[in-house]
Amino acid sequence: MIGVRVVQKVSSTRVFAKVAPHVIPALDRAVHRLTRGKVLLSAQMLPGVILTSTGARSGQPRRAPLACMPEEGGGSWILIGSNFGRTGHPAWTGNLLAHPDAEISWKGKDIPVTAALLTGEERAAAWKTLLAFWPPYATYQARVEREIRVFRLTPRA
Repeated sequence: MIGVRVVQKVSSTRVFAKVAPHVIPALDRAVHRLTRGKVLLSAQMLPGVILTSTGARSGQPRRAPLACMPEEGGGSWILIGSNFGRTGHPAWTGNLLAHPDAEISWKGKDIPVTAALLTGEERAAAWKTLLAFWPPYATYQARVEREIRVFRLTPRA
């Protein structure tokens, strides 16, 4: 598992925070499109989804490849708005706050979901689990003054 530790260390650097937001999502979207939803490059290290949300201001569909943490039992996913440790909240988090109904592509399957922003004890419990799942999130939080948004996605009927 030395590869995982190296990736965690690299992903905690400020250089990664500057470069990754421009490179990783573009590569993920291209590979996802070419493989018809079956492959996400970043998911080789962390589980990932393609989130399709409704733009908070535009009302247009917005797609974002994101790392996720599937919850035990497989019925929900946790998304973290770390923005690679950059100062602002990522746009997709504002979209989910304005329009919680969204869709994810998970392992090639499109799933309608509803997003809920976690707060209080619920957020604290998810945050603890997230740090065990991917320790660099602690570095991202230490780098910014904002509280990183954490969402739970549950399938819609």
